[in-house]
Amino acid sequence: MHRQDIPAELQRYFEASNIALALADITEDNPLLLVNEPFRALTGYEDKDVLGRNCRMLQRDAANEQPRAKIRAFLEGGRQASVRTTILNFRKDGRPFVNLLYMSKLKSLSGEVRFLFASQFDVSRSQPELLSAYDAELGQTISRLGPALAESGIVIEGSLMTIANSLATVAQAKLTLADLDAPGFP
Repeated sequence: MHRQDIPAELQRYFEASNIALALADITEDNPLLLVNEPFRALTGYEDKDVLGRNCRMLQRDAANEQPRAKIRAFLEGGRQASVRTTILNFRKDGRPFVNLLYMSKLKSLSGEVRFLFASQFDVSRSQPELLSAYDAELGQTISRLGPALAESGIVIEGSLMTIANSLATVAQAKLTLADLDAPGFP
């Protein structure tokens, strides 16, 4: 699949969004098809660096065992509509950050998964009020994305409840941050 196969409404929506968004193909290894400016600003990567590659490249050599298991279960299982987890990622310059990742499936009206939709947020050093503001923006993004996708016969799968800020997610991020601050971590 190529960029020209992505509905124009979806491309315009991505470029107008204020939060980091990525769109991946559903083919083997889920290569990235589209990222937006907030994604580029967050990661330091340009389109030429990431398009056509799996987003796991952001993980480099980090173990990320539990987040990877959650993502695998989401990708392989048909019942899970969306996933949200923290995962250790690295910017292009090598600086680590804890990514609060949200992923959902975009489906055709017939139920066929067409794309994988993802949003990223750096919880590494952010204040709690920024996380709340991001959650609100992500909720609005998903709400507004529905009508934009409907023009192309695509629906976003998943519930806004998935993005509800939970104590467990924040606690998981804090543990990961503690690991980042440990002696010996780059």
